[in-house]
Amino acid sequence: MLTATAIAALSALAIVTQDQTALRAAPRDSAPQQAVLWAGDSLEIRGEKGDYLQVYDHRRERAGYIRAPSVRIQSLKAAAAPELLAVLRFLRDTPGSEALGIAYAAAYLKAAPAAAIDGEAFDALGALAERLARRASGAQQGKAGASVAAQLEVAAAYGVNMLSFERDGQIRLCYDGDAYRRVLALPATAAQKAAAALALTRHDCVAPDLTPAARFERNNWRAEILDRVETDKLPGVLKNRLRLRKAGVWASLAYQRARRPELGAPAVQQAGQRALDELAGIDQSELMEADAYAYSDAAMRVGASRWATEAGAPAAKLQKVSVVLSPGQPGETCVHLVDAKHDAQNPLLTRCTYGIVWTASAALNPQGTALALAVQPLDTWRELWVFRRGPQGWSVDVLPPAADHPGLGYVEFAGWVPGGKQLLAAREARTEGRHKRSFEVRRMSTLEVEKQADKPNNLSSFYRWQSPAWKAITVSIR
Repeated sequence: MLTATAIAALSALAIVTQDQTALRAAPRDSAPQQAVLWAGDSLEIRGEKGDYLQVYDHRRERAGYIRAPSVRIQSLKAAAAPELLAVLRFLRDTPGSEALGIAYAAAYLKAAPAAAIDGEAFDALGALAERLARRASGAQQGKAGASVAAQLEVAAAYGVNMLSFERDGQIRLCYDGDAYRRVLALPATAAQKAAAALALTRHDCVAPDLTPAARFERNNWRAEILDRVETDKLPGVLKNRLRLRKAGVWASLAYQRARRPELGAPAVQQAGQRALDELAGIDQSELMEADAYAYSDAAMRVGASRWATEAGAPAAKLQKVSVVLSPGQPGETCVHLVDAKHDAQNPLLTRCTYGIVWTASAALNPQGTALALAVQPLDTWRELWVFRRGPQGWSVDVLPPAADHPGLGYVEFAGWVPGGKQLLAAREARTEGRHKRSFEVRRMSTLEVEKQADKPNNLSSFYRWQSPAWKAITVSIR
């Protein structure tokens, strides 16, 4: 047992290793409880009495006594740095010990000489903080919920900041990424830098309330961070994960560039093609089961902005009926349905939108009585507008990717069935946390689904009449 003099000479601190440890007013079990401490709390050691240490808790600004077996006395001298790093390496991959790991990361960074610190400690700190944020974002009740809440408080005492966002009626916590930024700035392995880039560019940790200008700036920064990672020495799994993230980021940039006419069509095409190339570059043999969610997520993001590669192309040359665009209210684009006798000033039908209208997607049926058009109101959401001629003239209906509020998905025209009574459509969306992909035969009169399947070859009508142009550009078949 160390004496008080020896403890002072060590420049040491006591790290609490057990949850719900009592800080008492006196060195005995029957003494009043001053506070409840959690694993990861660090205490200043001021003395020793029997089986108790006299300590001071700076976070709570409270002194007291704690049982010695409940803490680990840790030196903060440079000679102790390798030991601290060894413990940190172990705790990094120990779920449930995030706060304790953060405490050891802080102790190591304080003890180690500045010249000896590289990206490893910050990589571990970031991994611990990110895992704690994920645990806190999940449904936690009872003792588990209390433990996570306490660990968040311990982490905050070490300067680990969490950001909170509301998504789908639930609060999600995200680590602010400070440790990962340091990994990118310090000497580190290629794998550590890749992990840092992936953590800093998560789609679900982009604030949903960003203004369009701020979101555009954020996505440009995300693309730059991802492109800075050298991939030559990375294993195939990490290369795939970087490509999946890049595909999603560039798909969003394609949409955002399309909303800025001053950037020009080539910039939109470049972003759209980059997103498509990253998705196409995925090595299927190295795609892990754990990445299935990210793969479908990236595919839907790319699918939503798929027509960006055709930005600037002239509107499809259609016989009988076509579409013309004009500015509407500030931020609006108006779509005019025209023919040989009706121009944009006297159109067959006009509908305005704040979304991006991809004119190159316009497809007219052989009878000239229906026209399909891709319209993208959000960077992750693309709808299908279907114009139809009826007894009362032309009308337009909007087919969304899913019945839920706009989120992640797209629906696209896939072909006309001869006879003019049916339309083929492909749909892919994430609803209620589940990915759904379907190929549908819809009745033209009502646009209701007559038949659907998870593969196009499972529908005879779809297999026979799918459009070659659709099959050449879609990402729904992969």
